Amino acid sequence: MSAHTPPGWPAVVPPPGTPDWEQVAAEWLIDLCPPDFRGYPVLRRHPLALAWLAGRHVEASRQAMATALGRGRADLSESLQPGVVDQVLQTVEREQARLLAAARGVTLIEQALRGHRYVPRM
Repeated sequence: MSAHTPPGWPAVVPPPGTPDWEQVAAEWLIDLCPPDFRGYPVLRRHPLALAWLAGRHVEASRQAMATALGRGRADLSESLQPGVVDQVLQTVEREQARLLAAARGVTLIEQALRGHRYVPRM
């Protein structure tokens, strides 16, 4: 059992090989997905499938935020005050950063579920 995790590993998920790490990882992954995913038993039984779908969902969300950032000022400037538009775009930027970190975490968990183990360099 290794207590090492790679950079970007979700802080709330214990390292692979520790007791119940897959269950905790599945809980973290399901929180990234639409609420309806909780109703699909196959995803609870197969964390690798859940990780795969969570990765697709996070990537789609990242694409949506990139589009929102690119179009936000033009789409909202006639309906909202400039300060509000700036706040919305700052929120989108924060969400992009959160999603980037989530995407990294999903990738690392999926790799661990496939049996890859992180070995830190000395």
